[in-house]
Parts: sequence; structure tokens; C-alpha cells
Amino acid sequence: MRILQLINRFNLGGPTSNVAYLSAYMPEGFETLLVGGEKDYSEDNSLHIIDELGLDPIIIPDMRREVNPWNDFRSYKTLVDIIEEFKPDIIHSHASKAGALGRLAGHRHGVPHLVHTFHGHVFHSYFGTTTTNIYKSVERSLSERSSCIIAISERQKYELVHQFRIAKEDKVKVVPLGFDLDIFQVDMETKRKKFREFYQLGDDTVAIGIVGRLVPIKNHGMFLRAIQLLSKRTKKQVRAFIIGDGETRPELEALCKELGLRFNDPEIDPDDEVTFTSWMKDIDVANAGIDIAALTSKNEGTPVSLIEAQAANRPIVSTRVGGIEDIVKEGETALLSESEDLEHFAQHLLGLTDDESYRKTMGSGGWEFVSQRFHYSRLVSDMAELYKSL
Repeated sequence: MRILQLINRFNLGGPTSNVAYLSAYMPEGFETLLVGGEKDYSEDNSLHIIDELGLDPIIIPDMRREVNPWNDFRSYKTLVDIIEEFKPDIIHSHASKAGALGRLAGHRHGVPHLVHTFHGHVFHSYFGTTTTNIYKSVERSLSERSSCIIAISERQKYELVHQFRIAKEDKVKVVPLGFDLDIFQVDMETKRKKFREFYQLGDDTVAIGIVGRLVPIKNHGMFLRAIQLLSKRTKKQVRAFIIGDGETRPELEALCKELGLRFNDPEIDPDDEVTFTSWMKDIDVANAGIDIAALTSKNEGTPVSLIEAQAANRPIVSTRVGGIEDIVKEGETALLSESEDLEHFAQHLLGLTDDESYRKTMGSGGWEFVSQRFHYSRLVSDMAELYKSL
């Protein structure tokens, strides 16, 4: 069985890891070709994951995140040539651009089965009403051409089927993401020491980390405002780490100044309250070094950062959006607040910051919860069965 795995771009994140595992570890009887576009300028790439697994993907330079009719047409033509040469039995696309081009080309050129995974969606909090409605109409049309739609959480399936009516229920299957999580349990003390020495963290300093692209949907401004409230209410020494980069970094640095939060501009200082680390490939080191993991997004699919934080036994404070409730145990591994509820979010941070015992108890069950649910071996097994069923 020939599977063409098609992804928007090889940027850092869950989708790239998952197509890599689905390309490298499928059982005997499957032949896989991995195809993807260029990463966005504001992102770090994850081709090191691809290289480590010995994969040799085809990169379509014109397939980029933004809508560009000329680039998209050239990407479509390149993809048609790949389809005609590889002759896949299934095209499995991941994320919106790859999903549109892959399903259009596959449908037009007789590929027997088209599968698409929604790693997230843009049906709220990204665009205005008109643009959002256009995206919904396009996705509804594409779903009719699809053999199967993959949702990565039960919550996402509910949104796709009932809230936004993208596809009928019998066409949508839930297959959670899968990762190599063992690294988050190896040499934790050594990694913690490495992180905290590099960033000049005292033994008693509580480090709070948020991981992700610096873009509006991630709502880092709420995180900074929560840190300001926390610093006024706690007697503990606190450092906040913004791990990632992107278009809103200048705005966030300006907000730090407005809120009176000291940050690394440009050098690291132990008296900083906020540290912008930019992208980090050794995220296992970061998770070992921090004490609390945070997320303030307005919309999410399955945020990888929260799975990885739990794998490192770190407690979570997050907004309750998208599929987050499906990947944490509320009250046991994570404290959740409603989107934009700054006061509630800050109170959760304060509770964990001030009580070390509470923090350790909240973090202690993370590994047990995620280790099997989100391991790549389970992902590969689930997807192999789905492909066979088609």
C-alpha cells in the first residue's frame, strides 16, 4: 500500500513529528513518500527530526503558509507530477494548505483514498466573519471528496461535526497525536541544572515557561499580564520564559515595558522577570528547568507543549480551549481557566507558585497520564489500521 504523507511545512511542532513517525515506522506492507513545503520565515524548522529518522522528503518550495494564487498553482502542478510518478493508494494530508492542494490534486487524478488530519483549525479567533465563512465553505467541499477526516481529539471532532458542520460524523475519526516522549524522563536533574545555570536562576526561583509561536492566536499578552499580577501577589522570586519566536515579539517586548516587567534586552540578567529565549530545539532541557508550564491560547488543536510538559512531570496552567481538556487531567495535572479570564489564570499561577508541595503533586501524575496515550507507537498502530480499513 502506497501512502503519500503531505504536510504544509517542516516547522517545529506536532504535525512534523507525526508525519515523520508515520513515514519512518509504518509496518511491513506500507510504502511511504513524505512531501512538504517550506517553513515560514518566523519559524524554526524541524528537519533535524526528519534527518535523525533517515527520511528523505520531497520539499515543494512554492508551498507556503500564506495564500498566494501563483505559488499555490505551481505547488499544485508539482504535486500532480509527484502523484503521477508515485501513484499512491492514499494521500494523507496534514493542515490546511496541504489539505486543500492534496485533496484537489488527488481527486482530480484518481487517487483512490484521501485522508486529511486537522491538527488545528481556523474556524474561530483567527479571521473576521467573511474570511472564516470562506474557509468553512472550502473545507466542507473538500470533506466531500475525502474518504476520512482525522480529528486529534474528541473536542475537535465535536467542533468539526456539530459546531462548524465541516463533515458528517461517520466520516470523522479520532486519532490522537503521538510522540517520542521518553526523552522527557532521561537525565532530568542534569538537564535542569544546565537550563538554570545558563539562565542564572537561583535555587528558590520559580520558573514559568510558555512554548509556542509568537502570534496573536497564542495570546502571549495575557501571559505577560498574568506575570505582572503574580509578581505583585507572591513573595517568591519568579522568572517567566517565553520559548519561541514570531511576528508579535516586538509588541510583547513593548508590553513588557508598559507593564514594568524587566526582560533580556539584549543580555540575560538574573534580575529579569521575563526572558525571551527564541526557538529551542532541546525542549526537554527547558521542561526540566522550569517549574510550571503555561498556555494562554484563544484556539488550539492539541498543543504539543502541554503533552511534553506532562511527560516531564510539570504542572500546567492553561486556558480551556480546543482539545486541551482531552490531553490533561483537570485538577490533577492541570489547572484550566476560560479564555481571556486573566484573574482566574493569575490565581492558578499564584497557587502553584506559592506552594511547592502543591506544585510537585500536580506535576507528579503527568508522565503516567501521557506516556501511553500519546506515544508514537500507538499513533502508527492506529493509523495503519485505519489505512487498511479504507
